[in-house]
Amino acid sequence: MTKLAIALTEFYADWEVALLMAEGRSSFGLDFTVASPGARPVKSMGGIRVVPEVAVERLDPQDHAGLVVCGGEIWQTDAAPDFGSTIRAFAEAGKLVAGICAGTLALARAGVLDEVTHTSNEAALLATSPAYRGQAFYRDQPAAVSDRMIITAPGTAPITFTAEIFRALGRGSREMEEYLALFGREHGAN
Repeated sequence: MTKLAIALTEFYADWEVALLMAEGRSSFGLDFTVASPGARPVKSMGGIRVVPEVAVERLDPQDHAGLVVCGGEIWQTDAAPDFGSTIRAFAEAGKLVAGICAGTLALARAGVLDEVTHTSNEAALLATSPAYRGQAFYRDQPAAVSDRMIITAPGTAPITFTAEIFRALGRGSREMEEYLALFGREHGAN
């Protein structure tokens, strides 16, 4: 069974990985390891309390197909954890590395966005990281971007974020495209 590591922090944005985890498990044969800094329990922005299985720092790329960093309020504060070594270990092992919303800031800080096409909530968010060198590869767009197993998305794009992860894991299909299109229909109604 394909397993993804999901990195959560205190006040993580629960909606950003909910579809990925629910549909990944029920429809696409994926399993998930939920991790947090120090394996400490975390509470989402919506108040959902999660007790992680492992510390982010102890995740082994050999045990997972990829790492997904969820966004949340902490990433733009001094309390933001440093996932850099874990993110780099996954990238160097050729595994999928994905970040959504302010979780993309963790990827920028780790240096994995410096030479791949990517997006985020806005370019200014990534520019707050002194380590970020990927400005030339930034794309200002409302949907997720996938380039060489690095997937990024603004927080308003959990559907295309989920789709790009499924595709990168070889789970893309006509049925998946139709299913995900159902979730996006509301945006075409305006």
